[in-house]
Amino acid sequence: MDVPHPLLPADHPQRELLHNEVHARPPARIRMPALVTYVALFNEGVTREQECEHLRRLPGQETLAVDRLNANFLRLRLPGYTLKWERHTEFTRYSIVQPLPEGAGLGASNPDLLGALATPPGWLAGLPGRTIAAIQLAMVDGAIGAPHEALAQARHWLGDHTVVASLMGNQGHSVAVTDFWLRADGFERMLVIGPPGTSETRAGRIAARLLELETYRLMALRGLPAAKSLGPLLSHSEGALADITAQLENKSNTDQALLDTLIGLAAGVERATAEQSYRFSATRAYDTLVRERIAELREQPIHGTRTLGEFMQRRMSPAMATVQSTAQRLASLSDRVTRTSALLRTRVDIATEEQNQQLLAKLTRGQELQLRLQSTVEGLSIAAISYYVISLILYLGKAGKEAGLPVKPELLAGAMIPLVLWAVWRTTKKIHEKLHTDH
Repeated sequence: MDVPHPLLPADHPQRELLHNEVHARPPARIRMPALVTYVALFNEGVTREQECEHLRRLPGQETLAVDRLNANFLRLRLPGYTLKWERHTEFTRYSIVQPLPEGAGLGASNPDLLGALATPPGWLAGLPGRTIAAIQLAMVDGAIGAPHEALAQARHWLGDHTVVASLMGNQGHSVAVTDFWLRADGFERMLVIGPPGTSETRAGRIAARLLELETYRLMALRGLPAAKSLGPLLSHSEGALADITAQLENKSNTDQALLDTLIGLAAGVERATAEQSYRFSATRAYDTLVRERIAELREQPIHGTRTLGEFMQRRMSPAMATVQSTAQRLASLSDRVTRTSALLRTRVDIATEEQNQQLLAKLTRGQELQLRLQSTVEGLSIAAISYYVISLILYLGKAGKEAGLPVKPELLAGAMIPLVLWAVWRTTKKIHEKLHTDH
C-alpha cells in the first residue's frame, strides 16, 4: 500500500520492501558464554508450510502462522534459548542460541554439547530437508593476551586434534579455532575465545560470520562433483568434434552422416549446459561470499597454525579452479559445436545450390527439347492439314469435272498448294499468338 507523505509523491509499491531489505537478517545478540547449535539443510521440495509445521512443535508455538515466514527470517524467543530461522534460495538454516552448558568451558576436553541441547528431544532430527552443514559453536570467556596459551586451551577443548586458528579483528578482539572434523554425531565444532565483557553485538557478528563462512564453503563445493562428472563427457565430446571437423575438412563422409553425428553431440552438450550452468554460476557466487566473509574476519595469524582463511583458500582454490575450468570447457565446446554446425550448414547450402543449378539446367534443356519437338510437330501438322485441304480441293475439282464444269482437278489442286500452305501456316501462327497473349 502506498504511504502518502506531505512532502513527497506517492511511494513506489516496492519502496518499503526494498528499504527494509537491509534489516531482513539482523545478526543475533549473543551473551557470552554461549552455545550456538547451527544446522543448514537443502530445502528442495520443502515448503514453508512444512517448515512452519515443524516450528509449531516448539513450546508455545502451536499457533505460529505461516505468514510470519514470508519474510524468510524469523526469530523465536523460547524458554532458556532463542531460535533463528532463515530461508534462502537453496537452503534453510536454523540457529539455536543458549547459555553454555556446565562443564563445557575452556578447561574441558571434547565436552558433551548435544546432551544439553535446549530444544525438545528429537526436534532437531525431524527438521525437514537434507543436512548440508551442522556446527556447534561454543563462545567462551578467556584471556587472549597470550594467543599461544589460548590456542593450547582450544586444542585441548577440541580433543587434541590438529586445528586452524585466527586472531580476529584489527585489534585482536577474539580467537576462533576449529578442526574442520565431522564427529560421530554429525556436527563440526568451533570455539571462540573472547575476553570478558565482549559485547553481545560483537559476539553475534562473530558467530554469524563464522557460520556463514562454513555454510558458503560447503555450498560452493557443490559444484566440484558436477565438474568431475562432466570430465568424461567433455573429453569424449571434444574428441568427437575434432573427428567431425576433420571429416568436414577432408570430405570423407556424407553430409547427412556428419549432420546426424553433430546433432547428437550438440544435444549432449546442450543438455549438460542446461543441467549444470546454474550450479556453476551458484558456485562462483558462493565462492565470492566465502572470500568476503574471510575478509570480514580481518584475521591475524597465530604462530604454529594456519588461519581459517589460509586453510580454506588452500583447500578451496583447486576445487574452484576445477569448476571454473570445467565451466569454461563446456562453454567453449558449445561455441565450437555452433561454429562447426555453421560450417556444415554452409557446406550443405552450397551443395544444395549446386543441385538446384543442375536441376535448373536439366529443366532448361528439357524445355528446349520440348520446344524443338513442338516446332517439329507443328511443321508436320501444317503439312498434314495442307495435305488434307489439297485432297479436299482435288475431290471438289473431280466432282465439278463430272458435273460438266471445264475444270482440271489435278491442275486446280496443284495451283492451290502454295495458297493452302500459307493459309494453314498463318492460321497456326495466330492461334499460338492468342494462346501466349492469354497466358
